[in-house]
Amino acid sequence: MIIEVLKSKIHRAKITQTELDYVGSITIDQDLMEASNIIEGEKVLIVNNNNGERIETYVIIGKRGSGMICLNGAAARKASKGDIIIIMSFAQMDFEKAKIFKPYLAFPDKNNKLILD
Repeated sequence: MIIEVLKSKIHRAKITQTELDYVGSITIDQDLMEASNIIEGEKVLIVNNNNGERIETYVIIGKRGSGMICLNGAAARKASKGDIIIIMSFAQMDFEKAKIFKPYLAFPDKNNKLILD
């Protein structure tokens, strides 16, 4: 049996900008992408903690170290600068492998910089 499980999560990132006049997507700081094992073009689910919106889109690489989290295109209408979001991606895998799989988690600070242990 194949099931879908959480693969990656960026927990409580802050929207730094929105760009309505852009081809739709979310731009994410490359540091956050790498920490959460998310790649360019990957489909993500975005949950907005401020207003409850849930959006599916794809990822564009943002400048490393910039802290950028930018909703582009129509998704820009679903959040405001400063909103706190959770960005997740999922993977399909065998049921038994899924039992032991550990998702990649990234926890940014208030400036979207990685919190390192």
